[in-house]
Amino acid sequence: MNMLQGAPWLLAHKSMLAVNKPFKVSLYGNDYVLWKDAGGNINALENTCPHMGAMLSEGWCEVKPDGTSRIVCPFHALEFDGAGCTVLPGSNKQTLPQLAQLELIIQGDFIWSYGGHEPKIPIPNILNEIAANYKFVGQTGDCSVETDLRSMLLNMHDYNHQNGTHREMFKITEVQFDRFIDDGHHSDAYYNMPTAPSSLRERLKNPALLTIPKVLSAHLENYFPHLVIFHGDLPAGKIAQCHFFVPESLHHTRTYVLLFAQLKSPIFRLMKQQFLDIIRVVIEQDAAILSKIYPGAPQKIKLNNEVGMDWVHRNFDSFPMVSDLLVK
Repeated sequence: MNMLQGAPWLLAHKSMLAVNKPFKVSLYGNDYVLWKDAGGNINALENTCPHMGAMLSEGWCEVKPDGTSRIVCPFHALEFDGAGCTVLPGSNKQTLPQLAQLELIIQGDFIWSYGGHEPKIPIPNILNEIAANYKFVGQTGDCSVETDLRSMLLNMHDYNHQNGTHREMFKITEVQFDRFIDDGHHSDAYYNMPTAPSSLRERLKNPALLTIPKVLSAHLENYFPHLVIFHGDLPAGKIAQCHFFVPESLHHTRTYVLLFAQLKSPIFRLMKQQFLDIIRVVIEQDAAILSKIYPGAPQKIKLNNEVGMDWVHRNFDSFPMVSDLLVK
């Protein structure tokens, strides 16, 4: 259960799939190719061509008269439909399915999957609520990090690393932890982060600093094990910054962010790319620090406010059940 089989994983937002362009995803040590046709239909097949093992995600999509499309192998141009069937050269007869389909659960623009495992915890409704009340801004920071899922989640729930790993970006001077509300696989963390004054030169170099208040008030809403939402109230508007995690394999974890906003000021529209770039850099900083940690090193000391990390350990070790170790 190192990759928590039975949990749902958000593989992508529909905006991340260009029409008739292959999109590769990895889950539980298996690779898949997703593609979206002009009608918005999404297909998902294992990524290995059954002929000689070419990666289908390196191929292209062939559009059919009815508007559907097929994924085409880049090696010998074999075409596969959404069921994994093909027509061999010199034959007019369609084969039986040759490729396993990845079962998808599509809710609005959100593409979920259990990776072929029996569901053990439900898909949370929070993203549907956010999509109904916020404007989608964009996605950023999609990357594969060479780390296991538990280490990735521990980093995201380590509330003491903000003024270390991300100090240069936000000029955070300290973390003032307020409270942690534990509700099983759902939790909320609240803390404040005073920031150092920025110079005119720094603001010109990084205009997004103009939108950052003297004290960043953070509310992290957590859904174990796949989602952390940063709820922020900035001068430019409210944001819901949704961080996702996908266990690609035992030692690689994918992460990316979908950003939603309730706009109060046109400055958000004008600085949309700057906001997305800042988030991308934050993810890069987290990925970098995870590459500089000795795996399995014993934790000989504890800092204050590691309750979020304890929450991760508790839920990991008791999955899919919820222990009452932290719940109050």
